[in-house]
Amino acid sequence: MAIVEELFYKLSKARTSLKKTLLVGFLFIFFSNVFAQRNVVILIADDLGTDYFGFYEDHVDTADVPNIRSLLSDGVRFKNAMSNPVCSATRAGMLTGRYSFRTGVGAIVGSAAGSGQLDTSETTIPRLLDQYDSSIAKCHIGKWHLNNPTPAANLLFPNVIGYDHFEGPFIGALPDYSNWMKYTNGVASTITNYATTENVDNAVSWLKTQGNDPFFLWMAFNAPHSPYHLPPAGLYSDTTLSGTSADINNNPKKYFIAALEALDHEIGRLFDSLRVLNKLDSTDFIFVGDNGNATRTIQSANPLRAKGTVYQYGVHVPLIISGPSVVNPGRVSDALVNTVDLFATIPELFGDTNWQANIPVNKPIDSKSLMPILTDQDTSIRPWSFTEIFKTTTDSDDGKAMRNIEYKLINFDDGRQEFYDLRLDPNEANDLLLGTLTTVERFNYNYLCSEMNALTGSGSFCNASVGIVNAVTGVNDVIAFPNPFTSQIFINTNFTNPAVELRNCLGQIIYSGNDLSSQNFSDLPKGLYYLRLIEVGNEVGDEVVKLLK
Repeated sequence: MAIVEELFYKLSKARTSLKKTLLVGFLFIFFSNVFAQRNVVILIADDLGTDYFGFYEDHVDTADVPNIRSLLSDGVRFKNAMSNPVCSATRAGMLTGRYSFRTGVGAIVGSAAGSGQLDTSETTIPRLLDQYDSSIAKCHIGKWHLNNPTPAANLLFPNVIGYDHFEGPFIGALPDYSNWMKYTNGVASTITNYATTENVDNAVSWLKTQGNDPFFLWMAFNAPHSPYHLPPAGLYSDTTLSGTSADINNNPKKYFIAALEALDHEIGRLFDSLRVLNKLDSTDFIFVGDNGNATRTIQSANPLRAKGTVYQYGVHVPLIISGPSVVNPGRVSDALVNTVDLFATIPELFGDTNWQANIPVNKPIDSKSLMPILTDQDTSIRPWSFTEIFKTTTDSDDGKAMRNIEYKLINFDDGRQEFYDLRLDPNEANDLLLGTLTTVERFNYNYLCSEMNALTGSGSFCNASVGIVNAVTGVNDVIAFPNPFTSQIFINTNFTNPAVELRNCLGQIIYSGNDLSSQNFSDLPKGLYYLRLIEVGNEVGDEVVKLLK
């Protein structure tokens, strides 16, 4: 009997030991995955919208891009990513997490029309990463285009704002892809290597020096931006291209595709190098376009709505985030996202969930982290997306645009407005303001214009003549907006300056008077409120409007 008892005791001890071993193994695997070293590479394509990618719903043509496509299976593709209309403004927003009206970079730095330049006092992604973990190596390869190259001290600005290493052209478009000026930490050299190839050569050389340190690599390609030069043989598929000026002028889209395919080929070479360095599987990749296609490569029927405009074709860009940080990969997201959101996302990919503590109070951040979507915890991060363009020398394209999931409002700086239903009219051909708005359309119009006003603080974008909605209306047609409201409430009635009364859900009077629109209700708690006209001529009004804050 004692022998049997001893045998059971030993078996029990063995099971306990096995459980402990399995538990320790599980915890090791779990925490190794959670705290594994992460690297981040952002791949920025220049002047690239969605319509040359067969995996985007609105594509018109298809380029052969197997390496970019390979990101889809391990990532999330964003259907509704919005950028600024031009490169400098988009890059400034990505780097600082702030909209153009905050940074002053509203257009193309160094262009004839002019734009403000990036202020080196801004909090940037590399500065945040350095505060979080100084061992993270930070490198910028490729196009800068956030400051003018003169005076010479400007050439060190990439290093000043936090990069350990900068190597690439400082200006925007290259004069020639095979004859251009490169700056390496402020030192100039003339390069005759094909620019896209040179970018990847430089990145691989830098990566080889980093040892086992985590790294952040900003890869800002000039491709497929003009000039539409023929890439070296083997980097593109169309062997009929001659490369002559006449052929390029007659077939710019074919050369654009060739440059895009060359970009994809060299991105594949970067992937191969990371694989050899045993760093591919620990690296998250972000592939993004900086704005829509230029006029010569536009696939839309309207060439006036390409790059440089706040229309969809100018600001709808491809965005894929792929790598070990993505949970349940292979997904497609229809969330509204903005290129400015990469500012908050990149530090969190490295594990810094407290980056907000390093943001100065006088530098508000507009960026929203995409991590809830990447980790499959949420399906959206923002109710609207915003973009704008403004130049030193203004023109008719200058303006702001804001969209929610269905509608988009454009407010041009010269006072014109346009309003579109993007579900039914993705090409923005039918301006709803030219007709009579439905109740739903009016609500969305007033929601977007009030949110744009709250964001920019630059005056009311709501046109009362358009009509206001989302209120209980009666014989006097009292209409209040925006609804929901955040700080201000406006009313539209048949009477001039009527006296009104605002009560909370307990019946307590919050406000009474005839200057409602000048009041600031931002300190009110969220909840339901009731607005009533208390004097209409010589009568007491009984019109009650429900408002939500």
